[in-house]
Amino acid sequence: MTKADLISKMADEAGITKAAAEKALNSFVTAVADSLAKGDKVTLVGFGTFSVAERAQREGRNPRTGETITIAASKTIKFKAGSKLKDALQ
Repeated sequence: MTKADLISKMADEAGITKAAAEKALNSFVTAVADSLAKGDKVTLVGFGTFSVAERAQREGRNPRTGETITIAASKTIKFKAGSKLKDALQ
């Protein structure tokens, strides 16, 4: 599903215009991104939880040369599905 598909579905289900649905979706994405950037968790009960996880520095290999390289520590986003979302997939 693309962003445009999601906007259309949101507009149809909520009985609002596509412009209003797009504005709502963009606001949601911005709010989640801002919260994660601050290191906060975002929990949507029944849907799931977005959180930030730290990846430690580690050793890796350059696939072209086989040379050992150091991969820097980084942050990544994790998502844990909630019970209602898991049930919907069954």
